[in-house]
Amino acid sequence: MRSVELGPAPAPDVLRALDFHTRRLGLPGPAALIGDWLGADAVIAPSITLTEGNTLPDHPQQFWFGYLGFPDRADDGPLPATAGGSTDAILHQDRSGTWWWSSVTDRPCPEWVRAALVEQHRSDWSVHWSPPDRAPHVAAIEDCLDAIRAGEVYQACICTRFTGQVDGSVAHFFADGADVTRPRKSAFLQGDWGAVASFSPETFLTRHASVVRSSPIKGTLPIDLDPRQLLDSAKDVAENIMIVDLVRNDLGRVAVPGTVTVTELLKVHPAPGVWHLVSTVQATLGQAVTHSELIDATFPPASVTGTPKIRARELLTGWEQFPRGVYCGAIGVAAPDGDLDLNVAIRTVQVSPDGSAHLGVGGGITIDSDPASEWQECLDKAAAIIGLHRHADRVGIDD
Repeated sequence: MRSVELGPAPAPDVLRALDFHTRRLGLPGPAALIGDWLGADAVIAPSITLTEGNTLPDHPQQFWFGYLGFPDRADDGPLPATAGGSTDAILHQDRSGTWWWSSVTDRPCPEWVRAALVEQHRSDWSVHWSPPDRAPHVAAIEDCLDAIRAGEVYQACICTRFTGQVDGSVAHFFADGADVTRPRKSAFLQGDWGAVASFSPETFLTRHASVVRSSPIKGTLPIDLDPRQLLDSAKDVAENIMIVDLVRNDLGRVAVPGTVTVTELLKVHPAPGVWHLVSTVQATLGQAVTHSELIDATFPPASVTGTPKIRARELLTGWEQFPRGVYCGAIGVAAPDGDLDLNVAIRTVQVSPDGSAHLGVGGGITIDSDPASEWQECLDKAAAIIGLHRHADRVGIDD
């Protein structure tokens, strides 16, 4: 593989410039993963065609970017159930901030890509949001509590959604949001089918050689409160441990026996607008385990379903007012060397071609849950995204 050093530049600026140049040249737009991806600070496909139904390959020969939507009521979501595409070349930003061009076909870096690392481009955008109705969400939480009391489930993730309208550039909306909130696993994808702007803090799966890791999040607190309150919360601690056990079970289906371990338990991490409790489960996979087999064993992510997973999913379909779509699925990249990196598609905005937008929010319910507090948690999680303002409000517009 050909790799060429290009120099430093902020990832959101690079995405904005690539969006400008692909539009100027009539090329498919860029896809961007900003945060912690494939051991880098950012991975960007400068130009890539992402099509409906192009799903994750087992043995990619190029770099695959795409998403897997939440599988329940998948055909009723605002965007296609899956979308993806492949490219022979990417930009990736190492931990020092330096960009590299890498091509599996040894293709040289185009001049317009080089220009994107030194140019500044800004486009206007705005989003007008409407909150979900409180009553149906609280009723779903009450139904979940009844099911827990009856012994049908121990925990379940109940979701609702904000609706909105995006005017202007979705790519610049994402770039500005990633610039301000700096989430760990943010992702931007676009195509004729619409666009996805994900500001996720959560890792679903990272696979490197035979080692796979998953870092479920359970436990949330507003960022202005003392994070030690999370560790003092019996509800949050119990919920996190329940989901850790579910992840251990999921990975155990395809792991070498005896290799599933918890390498991080109940660690407090900051995320946009909130504190989270995060744990990490690691396992060793047999060499013959394919990406499809790994996904079949673990998807949808444990943290956005419930325990036991199958019954929780059945009940969620009846409790929730809206299909989730891309929200609570997974977004990411598969590399030709066998590496795989996927987020949990939370804090994720789905934008249809007409600009209509959906932002899913939710939270895990246990027997100790208070419906009013759970509703407030949804608002807290959404606040960092619905509070974003267009870059034009802070700097001038030049394109």
